[in-house]
Amino acid sequence: MKTSSSSQSSSQASTPVGRVKGQFESKAKLVSAVQALATPALWLDRVSADKGLAKVSNGKLLRLHAALSRAKEQFGSRDKLIGAVLTLGKRTGDEGYKSRLAGYPLPRLLDLHDSLSKSGAKASVKAKTAKPRAVAQRVVRTKKAKAKAA
Repeated sequence: MKTSSSSQSSSQASTPVGRVKGQFESKAKLVSAVQALATPALWLDRVSADKGLAKVSNGKLLRLHAALSRAKEQFGSRDKLIGAVLTLGKRTGDEGYKSRLAGYPLPRLLDLHDSLSKSGAKASVKAKTAKPRAVAQRVVRTKKAKAKAA
């Protein structure tokens, strides 16, 4: 009997309902936590006035809470996140792009920031490894050129 109850609790924790109950005790508390984080500094309010956040699925609410928490912790505001995206993309002076980013939802901005930071890290790694090869190739070429000239 113990194995069946433990397997039920582990499978329940893997579902959105189980995670809501485990972290927030109820959906109402999760909705209030999301609403507390969804300040105008972080959140573009696109929720239907008819339905509200209470009608949104548990999985979406959990993802939204995680995104809002991460943005508040790492950046503090939406404007700082947009500034970080512009800096990573090397487009700090592009006002048109900045205004377009201002209309993006928060999870999309976070995804864009993550992809730009990953591509920037890959580019810096490639740049570090490419420089020695380029120098070595130039040395070989100059030796060959000198040998041909002589």
